[in-house]
Amino acid sequence: MSSKIFNNYPNVILSSSKDDRVEKLHSEKFSLINVFNLSIIIFSLFFTLVLSAQPQFSEMSVKPGAFSRMGFGPRGIGMGNGLSALTEGNLVAYYNPASSVFQEGNSFQTGYSFLSLDRALNFINFTRRFEFRSSKAENLGKPASVAGVSAGIINSGVSKIDGRDNNGLKTKELSTSENLFFLAVANKFSEKFALGLTVKFYYYKLYEDITSTGVGFDIGAIYKFNENFNVSFMLVDLNSKYKWDTSPIYGQQGLSSENEFPLLKKIGIRYNNPQNKFLLVAEFENSNVGTNILKFGGEYNIYEGLFLRAGVDQFNLSNGDWAVKPAAGFSYLYNLDGYLIGIDYAFMLEPYSSSDRHIIGVNFNF
Repeated sequence: MSSKIFNNYPNVILSSSKDDRVEKLHSEKFSLINVFNLSIIIFSLFFTLVLSAQPQFSEMSVKPGAFSRMGFGPRGIGMGNGLSALTEGNLVAYYNPASSVFQEGNSFQTGYSFLSLDRALNFINFTRRFEFRSSKAENLGKPASVAGVSAGIINSGVSKIDGRDNNGLKTKELSTSENLFFLAVANKFSEKFALGLTVKFYYYKLYEDITSTGVGFDIGAIYKFNENFNVSFMLVDLNSKYKWDTSPIYGQQGLSSENEFPLLKKIGIRYNNPQNKFLLVAEFENSNVGTNILKFGGEYNIYEGLFLRAGVDQFNLSNGDWAVKPAAGFSYLYNLDGYLIGIDYAFMLEPYSSSDRHIIGVNFNF
């Protein structure tokens, strides 16, 4: 092996033999292969992390009737919408048709929601209990039977939709309207057990002549263990579906389709502490599309006529990426010559929106 070396720099090789150059080429080639393999590994790890960071898909997100699962009124939304076992205060069959037999007096409620993205969500409800007394002396002290009726409307929609023709030119503003009309009847079979049924009629106006209707049912039961504890069971949206026909617009090219609502099964519990003037509610909701949602909240009568509330909705045990929705609110009731007049408010965080929900309402009890 021959080489030329500077005398002042004995360790610096200026030229080398053919064997040295071959060995150096093999070494460089091996280094390039290692760098390439390392790059592939890093890219694979990065791609895996990106995929795992994507939100987990839930079939519930694409199911129809989402507006009907947002809650009803400031009181329910402010307590996390877990009210299926509640039997105190102003009640609505939306949460459980069986609750109407526990209504004190006649309850009328209405509410309006402030939502972003030009959306609307409004409520109206009336609930009344009926007592039937027997002429028999032994039944004069208490009613022979108790029934309840609750009727209401949920209206939702989106307005100011920019309409365009096939050339992209603006035509007119469009809007959609989705509505739920419900009527519930219930019967109190004993001091501890009540059962109710809700008939629900859906009407959806999507676009001009494209509309759809559907009929569904809710079944609910409440069992009172004692003054403090209730439990409830609910089946929600039995048979609810939308049927669509686009032939009014597309003629023979129009299609017919059917979209079924998710079937919900709910188990609820309520704890009431009248001595300390607070109550707690919780509810577990399972659906046939793979969701397992926990809802819970509470109400505290901090001062005469003033109630504070807080709760959490949409805590999905099956999907950690599902957006949880905390809420809070209050009510103030004023007694005017035997008539209770109330103002309600609720605030709920709304992820993926430019602003959160604000729900206001008024209620009358007479």
